[in-house]
Amino acid sequence: MKTDMNATKRTEETTSLSDSIKNCLKNKRHFSGRAKTRFRKRQYFPMISKYFLISDSKLRNCLENSPRNCQKKIIFRHGCHIFRFLGIFHGTAVYFRGKSRKNGLNKKKEFSMLTKINCAKCIGTEAVPVTVEVDISPGIGIHLTGLPDTAIKESVMRITTAMRAEGFRIPGHRIVINLAPGDMRKSGTGYDAAIALGMIFSSEQAPTGKISEYIVMGELGLDGSLRSVPGGLPVAQLAATSGLKGVILPKDSAIEATAIENIEILYAERLSDILHIVSESGLRVLHDAHGILPDRPQDGEGNGTRQDIPDMAEIIGQHAAKRAVEIAVSGGHNILMIGTPGSGKSTLARAVRGIMPPLEKDEAIETGKIYSISGIPMPPGRERPFRSPNRNITVASLIGGGRNALPGEISLAHNGVLFIDEATEIRGGILDSLKEPMENREIIISRLYHRIRYPASFLLILAANPCPCGYYGEKGRCKCSQTSIERHLGKISGTLLDRIDLRIYMPPVDADVLVGGSKDDCTVKVAQRVLKAREIQKKRFSGQGIALNSMMGMEEIRKYCIAGPGEEAFCKRIVESFGLSARGYVRIMRTARTIADLAGEEKVSREHIAEAVSYRKAGPLDI
Repeated sequence: MKTDMNATKRTEETTSLSDSIKNCLKNKRHFSGRAKTRFRKRQYFPMISKYFLISDSKLRNCLENSPRNCQKKIIFRHGCHIFRFLGIFHGTAVYFRGKSRKNGLNKKKEFSMLTKINCAKCIGTEAVPVTVEVDISPGIGIHLTGLPDTAIKESVMRITTAMRAEGFRIPGHRIVINLAPGDMRKSGTGYDAAIALGMIFSSEQAPTGKISEYIVMGELGLDGSLRSVPGGLPVAQLAATSGLKGVILPKDSAIEATAIENIEILYAERLSDILHIVSESGLRVLHDAHGILPDRPQDGEGNGTRQDIPDMAEIIGQHAAKRAVEIAVSGGHNILMIGTPGSGKSTLARAVRGIMPPLEKDEAIETGKIYSISGIPMPPGRERPFRSPNRNITVASLIGGGRNALPGEISLAHNGVLFIDEATEIRGGILDSLKEPMENREIIISRLYHRIRYPASFLLILAANPCPCGYYGEKGRCKCSQTSIERHLGKISGTLLDRIDLRIYMPPVDADVLVGGSKDDCTVKVAQRVLKAREIQKKRFSGQGIALNSMMGMEEIRKYCIAGPGEEAFCKRIVESFGLSARGYVRIMRTARTIADLAGEEKVSREHIAEAVSYRKAGPLDI
């Protein structure tokens, strides 16, 4: 009975206190001053769960210690909560508990906020999507995840400094930056701009706008400027195939990406430019990379007018060598030039640039992607690449490789010319690494974390001296023994020679010819003949995946090269007489087909085959 009476008494006291608090809420009693002190929770009433009670003596201490310049309310803070004084009831001070609006961690914009920015990573000549995710939440520190390399880890200080230079603050909370997918290694400095934008958008310092419609790449400088990054062209192609609206790149990277059509190629010079592009559509026109393109030659326009390319007519003598070079360029055949110093080997090789037809659109994109990921500017206009590595070149530099498996010289010469001068001076085994790409027209680089394919369809031009001293056949000047000559020429292996279609010897120019000059055709006329022969081949192999005669297989040779029983019997005699291998026979027939195309004849005759056979011997040297 006594227990029931005590429960009834507590209920009446609670009800009375609740009514008193409700009445106080209508006529709130305020005091001057503000107290910042801790307090103890005295009692808790279930009916009014947000109200806390504190003793009168505690309130007096707070009032005595409060500053005089504070007004209106007495407020206690504890953690993330604020406690406002309501009044005194039955000798107890009552406070209302609520969340503090002055603590930055409790503001809505400071809670966990996730932003995603589209980026890309180049693997070989193709780009794959990478998403930069930035999340800001309560805590401290900047954390990078997603297998970043050292360059990306070091970018944090560079990014924060660039943000301050552009007038943005660094969120003082925990920032988690993830580069997705997490199982793929990321490298380079191209993610700087995306990480900075993610931090700005997650802290609500700027609206995201249309950022999800673009791929953003760029390296940041300490002053907020954007520096070019490799891979602009593959990234733009990825945006086109992914259905995105366009790409935002640094200026130089955007210019090389303009080869991709039907998407917006926009450039930014500073971090703030990207924010203007995605927020105000009218400013995108000012950043269109198509408006800053240099003048380019029209399709079909040759390269022979360039002053740094020797004219074919300026090369005195060497009529047979010029003819062989014209055949090699027309059909894409590999050629070896052996001659004495000063006979014109290097000059004739450089003149090849003038008679090469310009790159077609698909070829320009494919070649441009290789140069883009290498960070090397493309040749001007649609000029075909011409690579001439030094004789001290290594295997990795020639075929590609290294830590990041970058393309080598054979890939940089794709759809163009690879000229190797002084071929016999290159260290042993390096030239033999060309055999596989010469056959397959591609190179596969296999590493622990990489297996990358690079295209390598190039025209190989080798130049070498005939003997160690270089003056073979000149009486009184050459004192090389036959053994030393054989050892010298033996540095070019027989398996590599078997893959070279034309071998020519360039003797010293006679005095009469040297003084009298040359009457051969100029570069423009030779380029016209080469272009006409290539157009014939393009029409012949349309839809077959073949572009040049040098790509023909046995099936195409039987179809396009063997004209009748007489030519077939002639080919058999040649194979038996010279002991040709199957590869050697195929290459002779390919060369004969090109000679016929230059002559404008549909069928391959004995004369064409005989001329092709004559290029298998380099003059007096039996190699």
